[in-house]
Amino acid sequence: MSLPPPPQWPGADGQPVACREKLKVLAENYEEAATILRDMFEDAVLMGVDEAAMRRILTDLVAALPSPRRPGGDESGTA
Repeated sequence: MSLPPPPQWPGADGQPVACREKLKVLAENYEEAATILRDMFEDAVLMGVDEAAMRRILTDLVAALPSPRRPGGDESGTA
């Protein structure tokens, strides 16, 4: 099972990213991340981790990613 990337990548200005090279990199990164996350999820569930708990863990992982646009990389401003 492969999840397709989103039909558009919204830019910081609200407009969709249109550069072909950027779209190519975004699609490749999406595919790599989807593969890694799927493997992590499957391994955890097959090793006995609760499925709902693993989904929360992965969601929390993404939510905790630091922003490369803010000093210190902390989205919350509580670095």
